[in-house]
Amino acid sequence: MPLQIVRNDITKMRVDAIVNAANRSLLGGGGVDGAIHCAAGPELLEECRGLGGCETGQAKATKGYRLPAKFVIHTVGPIWRGGDHGEPELLAACYRNSLNLARKLRCESVAFPMISTGVYGYPKELALPIATQAITEFLMENEMQVYLVVFGAGALAVSMKLFHDVKQYIDQNYVDAHNDRRREYQREALWHSDEEKALEYDQMLGESIFHDLFDSAPLADAAPAPDSALRPQPLMQTSIQPDWEDLLRQTDEGFSQMLLRKIDEKGMTDAQCYKKANVDRKLFSKIRTNPAYRPGKPTVFAFAVALELSLDETKEMLEKAGFALSRSSKMDIVLEYFIKNGLYNLLEINEVLFQFDLPLLGSVA
Repeated sequence: MPLQIVRNDITKMRVDAIVNAANRSLLGGGGVDGAIHCAAGPELLEECRGLGGCETGQAKATKGYRLPAKFVIHTVGPIWRGGDHGEPELLAACYRNSLNLARKLRCESVAFPMISTGVYGYPKELALPIATQAITEFLMENEMQVYLVVFGAGALAVSMKLFHDVKQYIDQNYVDAHNDRRREYQREALWHSDEEKALEYDQMLGESIFHDLFDSAPLADAAPAPDSALRPQPLMQTSIQPDWEDLLRQTDEGFSQMLLRKIDEKGMTDAQCYKKANVDRKLFSKIRTNPAYRPGKPTVFAFAVALELSLDETKEMLEKAGFALSRSSKMDIVLEYFIKNGLYNLLEINEVLFQFDLPLLGSVA
Protein backbone atom coordinates (compact mmCIF):
# COMPACT_ATOMS: atom_id res chain seq x y z
CA MET A 1 0.00 0.00 0.00
CA PRO A 2 2.00 3.05 -1.21
CA LEU A 3 0.23 5.57 1.07
CA GLN A 4 -0.75 4.35 4.49
CA ILE A 5 -2.24 6.17 7.48
CA VAL A 6 -0.90 4.75 10.74
CA ARG A 7 -1.16 5.48 14.46
CA ASN A 8 2.36 5.59 15.82
CA ASP A 9 5.10 7.70 17.33
CA ILE A 10 7.03 9.02 14.33
CA THR A 11 10.32 8.71 16.25
CA LYS A 12 9.72 4.93 16.40
CA MET A 13 9.10 4.47 12.66
CA ARG A 14 11.60 2.12 10.99
CA VAL A 15 11.77 3.84 7.61
CA ASP A 16 14.51 5.33 5.47
CA ALA A 17 13.48 8.88 6.38
CA ILE A 18 11.13 10.66 8.74
CA VAL A 19 9.95 14.20 8.09
CA ASN A 20 10.33 16.79 10.82
CA ALA A 21 7.85 19.68 11.00
CA ALA A 22 10.58 22.15 11.90
CA ASN A 23 10.82 25.90 12.50
CA ARG A 24 12.87 28.16 10.24
CA SER A 25 15.97 28.02 12.43
CA LEU A 26 16.04 24.18 12.37
CA LEU A 27 17.34 24.36 15.95
CA GLY A 28 14.53 22.41 17.59
CA GLY A 29 11.27 23.42 19.19
CA GLY A 30 8.13 21.89 20.64
CA GLY A 31 5.77 19.18 19.43
CA VAL A 32 7.05 16.79 16.77
CA ASP A 33 10.18 18.91 16.26
CA GLY A 34 11.22 18.63 19.91
CA ALA A 35 10.39 14.91 20.09
CA ILE A 36 12.57 14.16 17.04
CA HIS A 37 15.53 16.15 18.39
CA CYS A 38 15.18 14.45 21.77
CA ALA A 39 15.09 10.95 20.24
CA ALA A 40 17.92 11.62 17.76
CA GLY A 41 20.30 13.04 20.35
CA PRO A 42 22.52 16.15 20.43
CA GLU A 43 24.29 15.18 17.20
CA LEU A 44 21.19 16.15 15.24
CA LEU A 45 21.17 19.67 16.66
CA GLU A 46 24.88 20.01 15.91
CA GLU A 47 24.36 19.12 12.23
CA CYS A 48 21.31 21.43 11.99
CA ARG A 49 23.43 24.38 13.17
CA GLY A 50 25.46 24.08 9.96
CA LEU A 51 22.44 24.17 7.62
CA GLY A 52 21.72 27.89 7.95
CA GLY A 53 18.01 27.49 8.59
CA CYS A 54 15.28 26.72 6.07
CA GLU A 55 12.60 28.80 4.30
CA THR A 56 8.90 27.99 4.59
CA GLY A 57 7.90 25.27 2.11
CA GLN A 58 11.47 24.10 1.55
CA ALA A 59 13.21 20.98 2.90
CA LYS A 60 16.71 20.01 4.07
CA ALA A 61 18.11 16.65 5.20
CA THR A 62 20.33 15.40 8.01
CA LYS A 63 21.35 12.00 9.33
CA GLY A 64 18.99 10.19 11.69
CA TYR A 65 21.60 9.49 14.37
CA ARG A 66 19.91 7.62 17.24
CA LEU A 67 16.58 7.33 15.41
CA PRO A 68 15.58 4.09 13.63
CA ALA A 69 15.40 6.18 10.42
CA LYS A 70 18.53 6.78 8.31
CA PHE A 71 17.59 10.40 7.59
CA VAL A 72 15.57 13.26 8.97
CA ILE A 73 14.06 15.56 6.35
CA HIS A 74 13.33 18.95 7.92
CA THR A 75 10.59 21.05 6.34
CA VAL A 76 9.05 24.32 7.53
CA GLY A 77 5.27 24.50 7.31
CA PRO A 78 3.26 27.72 7.04
CA ILE A 79 1.70 29.42 10.03
CA TRP A 80 -2.09 29.58 9.57
CA ARG A 81 -3.25 33.15 9.06
CA GLY A 82 -6.69 32.53 7.64
CA GLY A 83 -5.76 30.84 4.36
CA ASP A 84 -5.33 33.98 2.24
CA HIS A 85 -1.55 34.27 2.59
CA GLY A 86 -0.45 31.36 0.40
CA GLU A 87 -0.75 28.76 3.17
CA PRO A 88 -2.19 25.94 0.95
CA GLU A 89 0.55 26.36 -1.67
CA LEU A 90 3.29 26.46 0.96
CA LEU A 91 1.92 23.40 2.77
CA ALA A 92 1.74 21.42 -0.49
CA ALA A 93 5.32 22.51 -1.24
CA CYS A 94 6.45 21.03 2.10
CA TYR A 95 5.23 17.59 1.06
CA ARG A 96 6.48 17.83 -2.53
CA ASN A 97 9.95 19.09 -1.63
CA SER A 98 10.32 16.53 1.16
CA LEU A 99 9.37 13.70 -1.17
CA ASN A 100 11.69 14.92 -3.93
CA LEU A 101 14.54 15.13 -1.42
CA ALA A 102 13.73 11.60 -0.18
CA ARG A 103 13.93 10.38 -3.78
CA LYS A 104 17.36 12.05 -4.23
CA LEU A 105 18.51 10.26 -1.07
CA ARG A 106 17.31 6.97 -2.64
CA CYS A 107 14.79 6.43 0.13
CA GLU A 108 12.27 3.64 -0.37
CA SER A 109 10.11 4.62 2.60
CA VAL A 110 9.30 7.91 4.32
CA ALA A 111 7.03 8.90 7.22
CA PHE A 112 5.30 12.27 7.56
CA PRO A 113 3.60 13.93 10.51
CA MET A 114 0.63 16.21 9.86
CA ILE A 115 2.67 19.32 9.03
CA SER A 116 1.58 22.70 10.49
CA THR A 117 -1.45 21.28 12.35
CA GLY A 118 0.11 21.73 15.81
CA VAL A 119 1.22 25.07 17.20
CA TYR A 120 1.15 26.58 13.68
CA GLY A 121 -2.63 26.23 13.81
CA TYR A 122 -3.41 24.89 10.33
CA PRO A 123 -6.95 23.37 10.52
CA LYS A 124 -6.64 19.60 10.23
CA GLU A 125 -9.70 19.23 7.98
CA LEU A 126 -8.02 21.61 5.48
CA ALA A 127 -4.47 20.26 5.88
CA LEU A 128 -5.36 16.60 5.33
CA PRO A 129 -6.58 16.81 1.69
CA ILE A 130 -3.57 18.97 0.78
CA ALA A 131 -1.23 16.35 2.26
CA THR A 132 -2.91 13.38 0.59
CA GLN A 133 -3.17 15.11 -2.79
CA ALA A 134 0.51 16.12 -2.82
CA ILE A 135 1.61 12.62 -1.78
CA THR A 136 -0.71 10.94 -4.30
CA GLU A 137 0.54 13.10 -7.17
CA PHE A 138 4.11 12.14 -6.30
CA LEU A 139 3.24 8.43 -6.07
CA MET A 140 1.60 8.49 -9.49
CA GLU A 141 5.09 9.06 -10.94
CA ASN A 142 7.30 7.38 -8.34
CA GLU A 143 7.58 4.13 -6.36
CA MET A 144 7.87 4.76 -2.61
CA GLN A 145 6.17 3.66 0.59
CA VAL A 146 4.76 6.75 2.32
CA TYR A 147 3.28 6.81 5.81
CA LEU A 148 1.12 9.56 7.28
CA VAL A 149 1.68 9.16 11.01
CA VAL A 150 -0.90 10.29 13.57
CA PHE A 151 -1.40 9.58 17.27
CA GLY A 152 -5.14 8.92 17.37
CA ALA A 153 -8.35 8.87 15.36
CA GLY A 154 -9.04 12.50 16.31
CA ALA A 155 -5.79 13.58 14.64
CA LEU A 156 -7.49 13.19 11.26
CA ALA A 157 -10.31 15.70 11.03
CA VAL A 158 -12.28 14.53 8.01
CA SER A 159 -15.39 16.45 7.00
CA MET A 160 -17.69 16.16 10.00
CA LYS A 161 -20.75 16.17 7.75
CA LEU A 162 -19.36 13.22 5.80
CA PHE A 163 -18.42 11.42 9.00
CA HIS A 164 -21.89 11.87 10.50
CA ASP A 165 -23.61 10.91 7.22
CA VAL A 166 -21.63 7.66 7.12
CA LYS A 167 -22.24 7.00 10.82
CA GLN A 168 -25.98 7.47 10.32
CA TYR A 169 -25.89 5.10 7.35
CA ILE A 170 -24.10 2.48 9.48
CA ASP A 171 -26.63 2.88 12.28
CA GLN A 172 -29.50 2.38 9.82
CA ASN A 173 -28.03 -0.65 8.06
CA TYR A 174 -25.69 -2.46 10.44
CA VAL A 175 -27.11 -5.78 11.69
CA ASP A 176 -25.54 -7.54 14.66
CA ALA A 177 -26.26 -9.29 17.92
CA HIS A 178 -27.47 -6.05 19.50
CA ASN A 179 -30.77 -6.51 17.66
CA ASP A 180 -31.28 -9.91 19.29
CA ARG A 181 -30.46 -8.54 22.74
CA ARG A 182 -32.82 -5.59 22.27
CA ARG A 183 -35.58 -8.00 21.28
CA GLU A 184 -34.96 -10.10 24.41
CA TYR A 185 -35.13 -7.03 26.67
CA GLN A 186 -38.47 -6.04 25.10
CA ARG A 187 -39.77 -9.59 25.54
CA GLU A 188 -38.71 -9.79 29.22
CA ALA A 189 -40.24 -6.38 29.99
CA LEU A 190 -43.57 -7.47 28.49
CA TRP A 191 -43.69 -10.66 30.58
CA HIS A 192 -43.33 -8.52 33.70
CA SER A 193 -46.04 -6.05 32.68
CA ASP A 194 -48.61 -7.81 30.45
CA GLU A 195 -48.50 -11.60 30.02
CA GLU A 196 -51.19 -11.59 27.31
CA LYS A 197 -49.26 -9.16 25.15
CA ALA A 198 -46.05 -11.05 25.91
CA LEU A 199 -47.65 -14.26 24.62
CA GLU A 200 -48.72 -12.50 21.41
CA TYR A 201 -45.20 -11.05 21.07
CA ASP A 202 -43.63 -14.52 21.45
CA GLN A 203 -46.00 -15.93 18.85
CA MET A 204 -45.14 -13.11 16.44
CA LEU A 205 -41.41 -13.68 16.98
CA GLY A 206 -41.80 -17.41 16.45
CA GLU A 207 -43.57 -16.93 13.13
CA SER A 208 -41.00 -14.34 12.04
CA ILE A 209 -38.06 -16.60 12.87
CA PHE A 210 -39.73 -19.59 11.20
CA HIS A 211 -40.25 -17.64 7.98
CA ASP A 212 -36.68 -16.30 8.07
CA LEU A 213 -35.31 -19.82 8.41
CA PHE A 214 -37.50 -21.65 5.92
CA ASP A 215 -38.92 -18.91 3.67
CA SER A 216 -42.03 -21.05 3.19
CA ALA A 217 -45.66 -21.45 4.24
CA PRO A 218 -46.43 -22.40 7.88
CA LEU A 219 -45.75 -26.02 8.79
CA ALA A 220 -49.47 -26.78 9.11
CA ASP A 221 -49.97 -26.09 5.39
CA ALA A 222 -47.22 -28.47 4.28
CA ALA A 223 -48.11 -31.92 3.00
CA PRO A 224 -46.80 -34.84 5.14
CA ALA A 225 -43.79 -36.64 3.74
CA PRO A 226 -44.40 -40.25 2.57
CA ASP A 227 -43.04 -43.06 4.77
CA SER A 228 -40.56 -44.01 2.05
CA ALA A 229 -38.98 -40.57 2.25
CA LEU A 230 -38.24 -41.11 5.95
CA ARG A 231 -36.45 -44.45 5.47
CA PRO A 232 -32.70 -44.47 4.69
CA GLN A 233 -32.08 -44.92 0.97
CA PRO A 234 -29.31 -47.19 -0.38
CA LEU A 235 -26.34 -45.45 -1.99
CA MET A 236 -26.59 -45.45 -5.77
CA GLN A 237 -23.74 -47.14 -7.57
CA THR A 238 -22.66 -45.65 -10.88
CA SER A 239 -19.73 -46.10 -13.21
CA ILE A 240 -20.34 -42.76 -14.96
CA GLN A 241 -17.43 -40.38 -14.36
CA PRO A 242 -17.73 -36.64 -15.00
CA ASP A 243 -15.65 -35.06 -17.73
CA TRP A 244 -13.49 -32.92 -15.44
CA GLU A 245 -11.72 -31.11 -18.29
CA ASP A 246 -15.05 -30.12 -19.81
CA LEU A 247 -16.35 -28.94 -16.43
CA LEU A 248 -13.24 -26.86 -15.82
CA ARG A 249 -13.55 -25.27 -19.25
CA GLN A 250 -16.98 -24.02 -18.18
CA THR A 251 -15.53 -22.15 -15.17
CA ASP A 252 -16.77 -18.57 -14.93
CA GLU A 253 -14.51 -15.55 -15.37
CA GLY A 254 -12.30 -15.13 -12.30
CA PHE A 255 -11.36 -12.03 -10.32
CA SER A 256 -8.13 -11.41 -12.24
CA GLN A 257 -9.90 -11.71 -15.60
CA MET A 258 -12.72 -9.38 -14.54
CA LEU A 259 -10.25 -6.81 -13.20
CA LEU A 260 -8.19 -6.75 -16.40
CA ARG A 261 -11.37 -6.58 -18.51
CA LYS A 262 -12.67 -3.63 -16.49
CA ILE A 263 -9.34 -1.82 -16.81
CA ASP A 264 -9.60 -2.14 -20.59
CA GLU A 265 -13.25 -1.05 -20.61
CA LYS A 266 -12.40 2.06 -18.58
CA GLY A 267 -9.55 2.93 -20.95
CA MET A 268 -6.99 2.86 -18.15
CA THR A 269 -3.44 1.53 -18.06
CA ASP A 270 -2.46 -1.05 -15.46
CA ALA A 271 -0.30 1.53 -13.67
CA GLN A 272 -3.09 4.09 -13.58
CA CYS A 273 -5.41 1.53 -12.03
CA TYR A 274 -3.17 0.11 -9.30
CA LYS A 275 -1.84 3.54 -8.35
CA LYS A 276 -5.35 4.98 -8.15
CA ALA A 277 -6.30 1.94 -6.05
CA ASN A 278 -3.32 2.61 -3.74
CA VAL A 279 -2.15 -0.96 -4.40
CA ASP A 280 1.48 -2.00 -4.55
CA ARG A 281 2.87 -2.79 -8.02
CA LYS A 282 4.16 -6.18 -6.87
CA LEU A 283 0.71 -7.20 -5.65
CA PHE A 284 -0.87 -6.13 -8.94
CA SER A 285 1.75 -8.21 -10.78
CA LYS A 286 0.70 -11.28 -8.75
CA ILE A 287 -2.93 -10.71 -9.70
CA ARG A 288 -2.11 -10.21 -13.39
CA THR A 289 0.16 -13.25 -13.75
CA ASN A 290 -1.88 -15.67 -11.64
CA PRO A 291 -5.55 -15.93 -12.70
CA ALA A 292 -6.28 -18.04 -9.59
CA TYR A 293 -4.91 -15.43 -7.17
CA ARG A 294 -7.48 -14.04 -4.74
CA PRO A 295 -6.58 -10.82 -2.92
CA GLY A 296 -8.01 -9.64 0.39
CA LYS A 297 -11.36 -7.92 0.58
CA PRO A 298 -9.95 -4.38 1.14
CA THR A 299 -7.88 -4.78 -2.04
CA VAL A 300 -10.94 -5.86 -4.04
CA PHE A 301 -12.80 -2.81 -2.75
CA ALA A 302 -9.80 -0.63 -3.64
CA PHE A 303 -9.95 -1.76 -7.28
CA ALA A 304 -13.73 -1.29 -7.38
CA VAL A 305 -13.28 2.30 -6.18
CA ALA A 306 -10.38 2.98 -8.57
CA LEU A 307 -12.48 1.72 -11.48
CA GLU A 308 -15.56 3.61 -10.20
CA LEU A 309 -17.73 0.51 -10.44
CA SER A 310 -21.43 0.57 -9.67
CA LEU A 311 -22.73 -1.27 -6.61
CA ASP A 312 -23.84 -4.24 -8.73
CA GLU A 313 -20.44 -4.39 -10.45
CA THR A 314 -18.73 -4.19 -7.07
CA LYS A 315 -20.81 -7.09 -5.77
CA GLU A 316 -19.85 -9.10 -8.85
CA MET A 317 -16.14 -8.35 -8.38
CA LEU A 318 -16.35 -9.34 -4.73
CA GLU A 319 -18.01 -12.63 -5.69
CA LYS A 320 -15.21 -13.36 -8.16
CA ALA A 321 -12.76 -13.13 -5.25
CA GLY A 322 -14.94 -15.25 -2.96
CA PHE A 323 -16.52 -12.43 -0.92
CA ALA A 324 -19.92 -10.81 -0.53
CA LEU A 325 -21.33 -7.57 0.83
CA SER A 326 -22.51 -8.17 4.38
CA ARG A 327 -24.79 -6.10 6.60
CA SER A 328 -22.85 -7.51 9.59
CA SER A 329 -19.61 -5.84 8.42
CA LYS A 330 -19.21 -2.13 9.19
CA MET A 331 -16.51 -1.83 6.53
CA ASP A 332 -18.91 -3.18 3.91
CA ILE A 333 -21.60 -0.71 5.00
CA VAL A 334 -19.17 2.21 4.74
CA LEU A 335 -18.08 1.15 1.25
CA GLU A 336 -21.68 0.62 0.18
CA TYR A 337 -22.46 4.19 1.26
CA PHE A 338 -19.63 5.68 -0.81
CA ILE A 339 -20.30 3.60 -3.92
CA LYS A 340 -24.09 4.14 -3.85
CA ASN A 341 -23.47 7.88 -3.66
CA GLY A 342 -20.87 7.89 -6.44
CA LEU A 343 -18.06 9.00 -4.10
CA TYR A 344 -14.86 7.41 -5.39
CA ASN A 345 -12.09 9.36 -3.65
CA LEU A 346 -10.12 6.45 -2.17
CA LEU A 347 -8.10 8.57 0.24
CA GLU A 348 -11.26 10.21 1.57
CA ILE A 349 -12.76 6.74 2.03
CA ASN A 350 -9.63 5.60 3.89
CA GLU A 351 -9.81 8.65 6.15
CA VAL A 352 -13.36 7.70 7.15
CA LEU A 353 -12.40 4.03 7.61
CA PHE A 354 -9.52 5.18 9.81
CA GLN A 355 -11.92 7.20 11.97
CA PHE A 356 -13.99 4.03 12.52
CA ASP A 357 -10.90 1.85 13.24
CA LEU A 358 -11.61 -0.25 10.14
CA PRO A 359 -9.16 -1.79 7.63
CA LEU A 360 -7.97 0.66 4.99
CA LEU A 361 -8.41 -0.01 1.28
CA GLY A 362 -5.33 -1.57 -0.27
CA SER A 363 -3.90 -2.38 3.17
CA VAL A 364 -4.28 -6.18 2.93
CA ALA A 365 -2.94 -8.37 0.11
